[in-house]
Amino acid sequence: MAKDKSKFVEAINKSYTTTGASIYLGAGILEGSIIAEAKVNLPLRMMNRHGMIAGATGSGKTRTLQVLAEQLSAAGVPVFMSDIKGDLSGIGKASTSNEKLEQRAKDLGIGFDPTEYPIELYSLSGKKGAQMRATVSEFGPTLLAKILELNDTQTGVLAILFKYADDKKLAIVDLADLKKVLTYLSEGEGAAEIKADYGTISTSTSGTILRKIVALEQMGVNNIFGEKSFDIEDLFNKQDGKGVISLMNVSDLQDKPALFSTFMLSLLAEIYQTMPEAGDLDKPKLVFFLDEAHLLFKDASKAFLDQIEQIVRLIRSKGVGVFFCSQLAQDVPSTVLAQLGNRVQHVLRAFTPNDADALKQTVKTYPKSEFYDIQSTLTQMGIGQALITVLNEKGIPTEVVHTHLTPPKSVMGPLPEAEYAAHIKSSEMNKKYGESINPESAFEILNERMQKNQEEKEEIEQEKKEAKEAAPRRGEKSTFEKVLASPVTRELGKQLVRGVLGMFFGKGARR
Repeated sequence: MAKDKSKFVEAINKSYTTTGASIYLGAGILEGSIIAEAKVNLPLRMMNRHGMIAGATGSGKTRTLQVLAEQLSAAGVPVFMSDIKGDLSGIGKASTSNEKLEQRAKDLGIGFDPTEYPIELYSLSGKKGAQMRATVSEFGPTLLAKILELNDTQTGVLAILFKYADDKKLAIVDLADLKKVLTYLSEGEGAAEIKADYGTISTSTSGTILRKIVALEQMGVNNIFGEKSFDIEDLFNKQDGKGVISLMNVSDLQDKPALFSTFMLSLLAEIYQTMPEAGDLDKPKLVFFLDEAHLLFKDASKAFLDQIEQIVRLIRSKGVGVFFCSQLAQDVPSTVLAQLGNRVQHVLRAFTPNDADALKQTVKTYPKSEFYDIQSTLTQMGIGQALITVLNEKGIPTEVVHTHLTPPKSVMGPLPEAEYAAHIKSSEMNKKYGESINPESAFEILNERMQKNQEEKEEIEQEKKEAKEAAPRRGEKSTFEKVLASPVTRELGKQLVRGVLGMFFGKGARR
């Protein structure tokens, strides 16, 4: 039965029309036809209500990220996102028009205006952009435990290390500091020092944690922990009125996804802890895109999940929006998913029974639609299309709409290698974070303390040794005793005794 086109256009425009600034996502599709008049917009003021971008591999999630980043930048909103494959740097260069792009723009009833946007390139290895670092103390025990894949007991021990370091004003800057604190508190005077106030650390637990720290070092990611640590204020930069799009290139760390995803969360946690309250803004101060979100939650501890839930729930009051990107909405815990008001769902495949179950679960998260069979639509959408529902200006969920997405205006791919290298070389951020600093921290302080204690022990032992050498040995007579024991002394003693006794008893000398 044919759907009423005019009714569809009226419903979509009523649901998505905004009086303030917005992001244009695309046009609605009805029964296979693109309806240019049915415009799908996302109000900027609702971007800090967070969101979810999901879909199968190759469905167009990366280009959706690019479209959102471009329009946020144009509106003066800075963006931070990870560049998983290293192919988002093209945002810094205007696209070249071609037949496909022109046709897509024509279908949407818009013009195509190639545009470049200000970008900043960062890297955790320091090879693909300005070096991003954080001190181990800034990372905290919960996030570090996630990277080290510690169990609850080991995480508890890690918390003791951080508490002790905090109480004693010991800065844990890098992994060398962490190892030093661990070894100090698990043996000798350190273990005795913490026994009453912090408890004991078993050698087996400390050994396991130490091995995991060493394994992390062997991955070649030592550069991540240290000084100069990244200043989150640098994520809020603007250039010529446009928000800077900060890209963290992790293409050389694709085999360590938990590392970069957790690092991004650490930055988000720092923003939450340090930024002032912003109130209800017309547009966010910053939008964070957390790609490969499922890696954040895989085998995560309750403490870790609680921390994410708290950050997502409260950080919007700081004027920051967070968008999770993954293949399935179910990759995100329900307590977090419930807080993501804006949803962009790309095509889902149902090749296996597990896929079919995931599809059914996804359908349940969408409101019913009089225009679509949600389950059928989710499996039949083309690349560059998505099922969308967002929050309107009043915070009310919009109609679910099958959307033909607007194309990016910048290059859909990486910058040429020479241009990429030139961009890094000229970057002020690369100059700012290029050299590492090695301040006095836990390693040096505890080393000095342990050395001083060792010297004091050696001094005491030496004093004992000298005193022992000066004292008479067992069974050996002292010098005075030796004098008394000599034959001459004995004879003189006898004569003296006899003389004294003679005086008392009146005996005369023998004749």
